[in-house]
Amino acid sequence: MAVTGDVAWFVGLLVAVGAGRLVEMKLSRRHQTRLRARGFTREREAGFPLMVMLHTGVLVGAAIEVLVARRPLIPALAWPALGAFLLANALRFWVIRSMADHWNVNVVNSLALGVVTSGPYRWVRHPNYVAVFVELLALPLVHTAFITALVGGALHVVVLGRRLALEDRMLLSDPAYRAAMAEKPRFLPRLLPRLRASS
Repeated sequence: MAVTGDVAWFVGLLVAVGAGRLVEMKLSRRHQTRLRARGFTREREAGFPLMVMLHTGVLVGAAIEVLVARRPLIPALAWPALGAFLLANALRFWVIRSMADHWNVNVVNSLALGVVTSGPYRWVRHPNYVAVFVELLALPLVHTAFITALVGGALHVVVLGRRLALEDRMLLSDPAYRAAMAEKPRFLPRLLPRLRASS
């Protein structure tokens, strides 16, 4: 089976995303080491392996779907999907920079070091999950792997629900976090009140 240039480019993009995930895992371990030295430990999370499997599955599934089902590259879909993917990654990098040593791929109660309210956390409580969801949905659609996008998106809702239940229970039990963040929406900023105020 001949691999066209657009397919090779797409598979290369998937490999680059996978490599980026490995870099993030390394950064996460470094942050966890620093946090552990200060007495902060990971929360027990039975669903974390499912999250890793989902992220890996979307990358592998998108490659297999494009190669086996010979999905075409449709520019009218590819460019918006690529744009959404790039914007999601920009948001992820903003989150990582804003969280600094707090950031890692596991749930760690480091609230004693302070509540992060800068960056995208000025407007929402969970911007990282918005970025990851958009990324996993948009990436397969860059090369029309719509089955991977739909199945991965649906499974991500389930996996993310488990993670959010654990994380919100931990975060909202802290008075300082509740005071700073409880009134903010989870995912999307409230734009209408701001638009009314400026009119």
